[in-house]
Amino acid sequence: MIVQACINGARPADYHPRLPLTAQAMAIDAAACISAGAAELHIHPRGPDGRESLAAVDETVRAVRETCPGTFIGVSTGAWIEGDEERTRDRIAAWRELPDYASVNLCEPDAPAVMALLHHMGVGVEAGLASVADAERFVALPDCRRALRVLIEIDHEQDFGEADATADGIAEVLARANVRRPILLHGADATVWHFVRRAHRQRWSTRVGLEDDCLRLNGETAADNADIVRDATGLFRSAAPG
Repeated sequence: MIVQACINGARPADYHPRLPLTAQAMAIDAAACISAGAAELHIHPRGPDGRESLAAVDETVRAVRETCPGTFIGVSTGAWIEGDEERTRDRIAAWRELPDYASVNLCEPDAPAVMALLHHMGVGVEAGLASVADAERFVALPDCRRALRVLIEIDHEQDFGEADATADGIAEVLARANVRRPILLHGADATVWHFVRRAHRQRWSTRVGLEDDCLRLNGETAADNADIVRDATGLFRSAAPG
């Protein structure tokens, strides 16, 4: 049961004045998030042009390891980053400064191949499930129990009832298949704090940061990622409701 800091994601440069977009900025921001209570990091490395890049993983992971030694570091493998399945796998295979884990979206056609490659390289897999169909696909994979954890990510539903129904459906598929991996639950925009509270109640992990939203628990705009992390870890350290 941890709080993960998701510090940038695919957000554009003008989303927030403290959005970290260079390897050095990410390293500094990551250290602030760990000091604020985050247990680990989820990062989208960027190339010199500011765009997401799997080729930038080595530089970024190296920089973050210097400021956050011993901290779990994860990256995204989203298909949109490189826009080509073969290039995505080639870029991952070329990594030399390995992250501890990488997120793989089960809605993407090439997800099983990406997962197999990461397992072969010794990189943990965070299996991203955004729908019941994703969950059913995941539990049907022979190596599903090798996943480091399951990421239940409700990115699109902004209505709390619909979002909860999707999360419930995913959890039911996992339970029915007896796939008992650690779960990290998160929302996006309007559902972020709703799901932080739900994760706290269910003793699941969660994540917060500028990738998912820029608002603090009280609804005010955060000064930076550390502000958001501080609120989430404060909530998680309070007694879980019975």
